[in-house]
Amino acid sequence: MFHGGIQKTSLVDYPGHICDVVFLAGCNFRCPYCHNPELVLGGEHLSSYQWADVLDGIAKRAHVLDGVCISGGEPTLHPELAQWCAQIRELGLLVKLDTNGTSPELLGQLLADDLVDYVAMDIKAPPVKYEQVTRTKVDLKSVERSVDLLLAGGISYEFRTTVPRSLLSEEDLLMIGQWINGASCYVLQRYRPEHHLDLEFESDERDSEAWLLTMQEKLKPYADSIKVRGL
Repeated sequence: MFHGGIQKTSLVDYPGHICDVVFLAGCNFRCPYCHNPELVLGGEHLSSYQWADVLDGIAKRAHVLDGVCISGGEPTLHPELAQWCAQIRELGLLVKLDTNGTSPELLGQLLADDLVDYVAMDIKAPPVKYEQVTRTKVDLKSVERSVDLLLAGGISYEFRTTVPRSLLSEEDLLMIGQWINGASCYVLQRYRPEHHLDLEFESDERDSEAWLLTMQEKLKPYADSIKVRGL
């Protein structure tokens, strides 16, 4: 059993593919701008699911799906993750994993066992600001190991950063670019202050669209593809 949610037939969560999304509750970060606070904090409104029932539903829809995106929260907190990925793959479906990169051992296992096809890893901030942005104690070496695993190749991936202007500056984003230099894809995600974890968090997002497009140009030396989402 797991607590979380399910979204059927997403066209945006797995680039270029039709997928179902399984959201797993629980996270080891407390980013104030998080747009899934229910999954981070839990609560009575969260649904409980038997994995066997979820898998059965996916199997019945497999003919209209390309894959399944496993998101959160932070999926790698769940010890059953590798087993669940294997069962999805047995249905002939692709697996995309969303992760914050704090579990490089599990990520490495998934890659070595060919249990995921695409990884979207959140880069929350440059290393010097990680704990400030995530509002928690961070084992930065673990995050760095996950970055290295993806940079080593062998799987499709993207790094992505949600960009609240009050937390991340031009200098911060350029530092991230230097950190992931040589990446195949880096995505800047526009922050929208509509629903977030810290109700007192505020960020002035005026002109953020133009600013993100400017940063897209400035970051081009660091990745094969720089994208902006949420405009």
